[in-house]
Amino acid sequence: MQDFLVVLIMPKQSLLKRFHIWRYKNVSQKNFVYFLSTLVGLLAGLAAVTLKNIAFTIESLLEHGIIFSQNQLYFILPVLGLLFVYLLNKYVFKKAVAPETPSFIKRAIPSVLYSLLRQKGFLHYRQIYYPLIAAPLTVGFGGSVGLLGPAITSGSAISSNLSRLLHIDQKTRTLLIACASAGAMASMFKSPIAAIVFAVEVFSLDLTFASLLPLLIASISSVLTSYFFLGDDLLFNFNLTDKFTINDTVFFIILGIGTGIASLYFTKIYFAIYAFFERLKTRFLKLVVGGFAIGIMLYFIPPLYGEGLSFTKDLFNGNYLHALGSNPFDAYLDNIWVVIALLIGFTFFKVIAMTTTFAAGGVGGIVVPTMVMGSALGNVVAKIINNIGLGFQVSEANFTLVGMAGLIAGVIHAPLTAIFLIAEITGGYVLFLPLMITVAISYMITKNYMPHTIYTRELAERGDLLTHDKDQNVLTLMKLDNVIEKDFIKLKPEMTLGEMLHNGVAKSQRNLFPVTNTEDEFLGVILLDDIREFMFDQGLYDSTKVELYMHNPPDIIVFETDTMQTVMDKFQSSGAWNLPVINNGKYYGFVSKSKLLTAYRRHLISFTK
Repeated sequence: MQDFLVVLIMPKQSLLKRFHIWRYKNVSQKNFVYFLSTLVGLLAGLAAVTLKNIAFTIESLLEHGIIFSQNQLYFILPVLGLLFVYLLNKYVFKKAVAPETPSFIKRAIPSVLYSLLRQKGFLHYRQIYYPLIAAPLTVGFGGSVGLLGPAITSGSAISSNLSRLLHIDQKTRTLLIACASAGAMASMFKSPIAAIVFAVEVFSLDLTFASLLPLLIASISSVLTSYFFLGDDLLFNFNLTDKFTINDTVFFIILGIGTGIASLYFTKIYFAIYAFFERLKTRFLKLVVGGFAIGIMLYFIPPLYGEGLSFTKDLFNGNYLHALGSNPFDAYLDNIWVVIALLIGFTFFKVIAMTTTFAAGGVGGIVVPTMVMGSALGNVVAKIINNIGLGFQVSEANFTLVGMAGLIAGVIHAPLTAIFLIAEITGGYVLFLPLMITVAISYMITKNYMPHTIYTRELAERGDLLTHDKDQNVLTLMKLDNVIEKDFIKLKPEMTLGEMLHNGVAKSQRNLFPVTNTEDEFLGVILLDDIREFMFDQGLYDSTKVELYMHNPPDIIVFETDTMQTVMDKFQSSGAWNLPVINNGKYYGFVSKSKLLTAYRRHLISFTK
């Protein structure tokens, strides 16, 4: 305490600097991380609560107008919401993300994953409050997206900027961003265990005690925040009335196959719609096309409005007529197969409405829409089984629940998150076995055909993705430019042996010489061993030229396209100790195996310490 008082009265140092001095003297790094994880969990929880309250307030204000207008407002509300977000981006938050940043990095979780790798975990401070405004406008006005992604972005930005302020190292900063993500999810769904698992699966953390305890603390802090502001109600009040029986196993296997196929459809449609919108020249045109497309879908399928959680709640309660809402097919809803067809239509169009919202400029997340789509699919499978006329009877509520988990596991490749999330938010732990059956099958199907998710595919294609593979992560963190050596004397093919010896060998400390033409295009290499037996034969000095001795290297490194993993593979397959680098068709330098391995070892030590 005395040290702290002394620090406070030091006149020539800022308060923050004095705090750092006091902290380094009196608080261990471990305890400081525990304190920060508590603070980060609290702040991320507040961000999630704020986000939910703003979005639900907007929805409540607009809900009466929608009902009063007999769904006619569905044509205009999504356009208005997207227009507000567009104006915010253009005039208020235009510097939150640099214009040259690839579009997929501007999305919620991919932006966080990218920052961890390429920006040392630093997120712009505007990303703290931008999602808190843009996402509620998107969802409240009918955008068919979720709120978890923006909550994670806001919480991660809070953690990132707090780490910057407190001079936290990169490894701890990564852990605190994961804590913020876990906190946002724990607060949003009141699911602390699933939140921890989510941070481990999506952010590729090593689950050690050093990382587990801060994640646990952050989740607890965030959940308590949610309980304080929102009460103790679960997201879904699910009362398990039908227990799992062994006879239902085959049907849950069928559901797993169905959610696996639906996950593939989900991902393919997601990227196809984005590709379509990329052809539209201006952001305003994307807004108009996307807004009216969403409005048309909402007119015919009202449950597509917003996140869709009320739709899933109605399915749990068996009130599918209320879930479907008022639509042009109301006169035919006494036929169960019409109901099934409408639910299939909802399943089919949910991902279209969600991706259209994103592509048109909306801000949101994909986890909740995935859950809602999965609930519809599970309910459809159960209704078909019960009404197909073969005498089978299964619990529609149970299948609705398990379908949610199956689609989450398939779409975001997070099977454990899917199991614990659905179990926690519904209290359905008794259904662990069918959850595991369906989730495992769905995950295996999608992982086999699509190794990367919506979050990670574009990052992986650019070589900007961290995984649970430490070796791959170290290679991803390394930069090719840092291992290229350029102190080689270049030779021309028309040079004589004498000129090469006097102007090359005599002046170089290397035993390797690149051969280039007048335009600096790479032609081949000459090793000192290639000319050793001719070096002292003066009769060859003027009669032979460099082109006689040069040869092709075992392989070539292409600077623009080759990743560090590719470079390592080329060294392994060729057995070479040095490989030339070509940049835009020109000679650029050499990479030596010794320098590459030294750099790899240095990064490995830094990554794992």
